[in-house]
Amino acid sequence: MQKRALIFDLDNTIYAVRSIGDKIFAPLLELIAADDEQSLQMDKIRHEIMRRPFQMVAKDFNFSEELTSKGIELLSSIRFDGEIEPFSDYEIARTLPLDKFLVTTGFTNMQQSKVTGMNLDRDFKEIHIIDPSSSTKTKKDVFEDIIKRHNYASPEVLVIGDDLHSEIKAALELGISAVLYDKMNVYENDIPVPRITDFAELADYLG
Repeated sequence: MQKRALIFDLDNTIYAVRSIGDKIFAPLLELIAADDEQSLQMDKIRHEIMRRPFQMVAKDFNFSEELTSKGIELLSSIRFDGEIEPFSDYEIARTLPLDKFLVTTGFTNMQQSKVTGMNLDRDFKEIHIIDPSSSTKTKKDVFEDIIKRHNYASPEVLVIGDDLHSEIKAALELGISAVLYDKMNVYENDIPVPRITDFAELADYLG
């Protein structure tokens, strides 16, 4: 069926987090490195901080309640001031003549500063920022709401993102088509959806 709507993730889908990560996460990484229990696994933590929401990383690495709380407090006020360069092939996605939605998880101030830094407001019908520090909503909830409000049939929607365990999982649970955007070749095998490394390849999945 011909697609009518595209739902995009933000981090590592429209731009590379690593392009601003060292700057924006410097205070957080310093905070974590000062913790004796976490200092020995900083390389792994830094890698995950660049890929996934802080709350998930904190849980997976068994951060103490105090460290998690301090991290959340710190991140809730951080913004990135300045322009951010999207992936060069994002220009192809930007011009696709379909309804486009942006759904991202993270701290509101931080995520909004990224949207502003890439001038993304002009590209999307709606932008949804799910802030785990103030909301219990999930990407699955937001996807379902978008479909219902705009009267899309599930086969008319395509989700594009870089995380198999977040937006891709949510799409599959709702019966929505999904494409894994793996620009940095993170995944190798056992991928349950089509994998692309360039938005030019999206044309094959629009029906």
